[in-house]
Amino acid sequence: MLLGYGCEDILKNAVHHFVPPGGTLLVPSASWWYYRAIVDEVAGRFREFPLTESERSYHYDANRLLAAREAGPVSLILVASPNNPTGNRIARDDLLRVLEACRDIPVVLDQAYFGFVEDEADDWAALTVLHPNLLVLRSFSKLFGLAGARIGYAVAGAQHEAFLARSARNLGYNRLSESLALAALESGAYYARVRREVAADRARVAAALRVPGRVRVYDSDANFVLARFPREIVGSLDEELRRRSLIIKFFREPAFLDCARITIGTGEETVRLLDSLNEVMSNLLAAVA
Repeated sequence: MLLGYGCEDILKNAVHHFVPPGGTLLVPSASWWYYRAIVDEVAGRFREFPLTESERSYHYDANRLLAAREAGPVSLILVASPNNPTGNRIARDDLLRVLEACRDIPVVLDQAYFGFVEDEADDWAALTVLHPNLLVLRSFSKLFGLAGARIGYAVAGAQHEAFLARSARNLGYNRLSESLALAALESGAYYARVRREVAADRARVAAALRVPGRVRVYDSDANFVLARFPREIVGSLDEELRRRSLIIKFFREPAFLDCARITIGTGEETVRLLDSLNEVMSNLLAAVA
């Protein structure tokens, strides 16, 4: 195991360690912009394998991932589960297929948004025993709500001894953050309630916004939902919500120009957001009708 200052810290170290200048990082399409920024730091290359989009969700497809891997040499494969911003997980069987087919390539499983699904087995790290090329990343920033404390960790397969040696900190880590992490791990009942409340409000937001012909909302296993709004109202919608001190992340990336990622807050915040969205969208849609 390896400690780090959040998943970002370990992820950056992994890319710098495994991807040489001119090497290729293979990542899902429609994923976190920061993956590209990190590989640019090492003068590496960026190749995407496409996610499959349906009316209500995005999906991983192991066949498409492996086809992208065969398109040329790959230094590192990165799979985010749940993926940001699409919210979809990779099926265990698909991940196992990738690990079997890519034993000669390090694979990073970024699980920063893990923990928001009630029935998901928490044994992914055990896969590193049979697949020593696997590196599983976790964070205390999302479910545990400790983003400002910067706590992350990784479980590494046996092939990653050199990476562990490079990343380990000789003088240790922030003791306050360690104490916070231990307290969070000892508060299982509290975080089980948080998980249930986030899942319930996530479903509530999706149901409220999923209006046929108006807003497309994608199923999510994270603490957010991705919504695709009518393009002609996006700018005004963002402006009106900000005027009410409500901020959701509208994207600037070409594939998501009409999309926003809505992070689930408290129950009271969810009610306020949905009431405002309903009012503002009704006014804007009436104006462009």
